[in-house]
Amino acid sequence: MTGVLHVITGLGSGGAETMLAQVAIALQDQGLEQHVVSLTGGGDHADALRDAGVAVTALNVGSAVSLPFGLARLAWLARRERPRVIQGWMYHGNVAAAAVHAASRRPTKLMWNIRASNMDEARYGRIIRWNARLSRRPDIVLTNSHASLDFHYERGLKPRMIMVVHNGIDTGKYRPDDNQRAAMRKELGIRDDAVVAAMVARVDPMKDHALFLEALAETPEVTGLLVGAGTEELSLPENAIALGLRHDVERVHNAADLIVSSSAYGEGFSNALAEGMSAGLIPVATDVGDAKLIVGDTGRIVPPSSAEMLSAAMAAEAALPRSARRNRGLAARQRVLDNYTLKKAVQTYAGLYA
Repeated sequence: MTGVLHVITGLGSGGAETMLAQVAIALQDQGLEQHVVSLTGGGDHADALRDAGVAVTALNVGSAVSLPFGLARLAWLARRERPRVIQGWMYHGNVAAAAVHAASRRPTKLMWNIRASNMDEARYGRIIRWNARLSRRPDIVLTNSHASLDFHYERGLKPRMIMVVHNGIDTGKYRPDDNQRAAMRKELGIRDDAVVAAMVARVDPMKDHALFLEALAETPEVTGLLVGAGTEELSLPENAIALGLRHDVERVHNAADLIVSSSAYGEGFSNALAEGMSAGLIPVATDVGDAKLIVGDTGRIVPPSSAEMLSAAMAAEAALPRSARRNRGLAARQRVLDNYTLKKAVQTYAGLYA
């Protein structure tokens, strides 16, 4: 019998996928058997999950034609595994989890996990409405931010119970390291006295790379460092470096002084922002999702879509003496240690599943 059967849209490199992988691996280590089902392909986290002993099934649903076969396979899997909990992740994973739970006819708990906030309704409106229609089915709905909770309530979400569980950061992995800083700057050809602002995000309209690049062009005293799938194909100002997809983000962080989140919409709890803070970087973020709560008084929050204000925020931090920047970065790390550790998040999920 499986403890928890997770159903997620995919296992790519996004924040929801990372959080699922970390929670599943930690709970598997604690003796609660986990099985992760990806509606699409294997993705970046599949190997790490399997290496930790977590079963992974990819349904490879790629179209409406293959969807019924994928759901039938998922239903068969649920009957075979007899999980204590079916846990949906993200909009499509939630709907699939609800469908399979209804078909299982077993005393299995159904939980959902909604990860986004003010999504673009032109792109996501239909699946958001399906989540709202089915939202009485789960025993509990989890969100990773207060912004997400408010946004979905306004769009008809009517859960029996709801709870905010913020993401957790591996503060041992994401931490300041002076030796790593020197090595990464040498590797990337960045001067020791340069002020570097890192942005870690795949290229997607919600991340608004155009805003970050426009702000960088207006802030020549700052070097921009872009990490994420598709960034290597962007048109860059002279003071920017794009690295594309990296699997050593914790090393890249140590080359930077600031962590920037320029999102236009959609963020609930930004892992990239909190991971950078954990690495000792000063946060500069647009006021999207729970960014203001995450940052507190350790950095700067600016309105979305304002390159002028984002540039001014980066310039103000860059103008500080190096020792002052370091102290502000360490304060940002302490905020993560106090509020957003992976250990705290895993304990919350373990308690819910128990």
